[in-house]
Amino acid sequence: MTSLHLDSAPAGDPDASYLAFWRERHLCTLTTVRPDGSPHVVPVGVTYDPEAGPARMITSRDSAKVRHTRAAGPDGARVAVCQVDGRRWATLEGRAFVRTDPERVADAERRYAERYQRVPSPNPSRVVIEITVTNTLGRT
Repeated sequence: MTSLHLDSAPAGDPDASYLAFWRERHLCTLTTVRPDGSPHVVPVGVTYDPEAGPARMITSRDSAKVRHTRAAGPDGARVAVCQVDGRRWATLEGRAFVRTDPERVADAERRYAERYQRVPSPNPSRVVIEITVTNTLGRT
């Protein structure tokens, strides 16, 4: 089944094929904005379950993506995460926030292990970037 999500698609309205694609094991990219306004695109592992809240990724607190997210201030950083598999693709757009709460980190690690079938290596400086999704786009 093919599903097309347009720029104006509400975040809370993705169809079943779109959500199934986000449960498959795919490497994603995260796009943040550098202080000079240029895009910074890096590979990441992302989990997304709109009923459970934000999209999440685990990372080290000293990464560029964390610096860019924090530099955006209290309203969060405008970001996009995307995954591609042949002609299928899906993008989540929204506002990102860095979370350091140990329970949130543990939850994100559990979700990562479930989606990517591997437990992340221990990292005492691990944080979570959570994205409050505002738009969904793609063809699944």
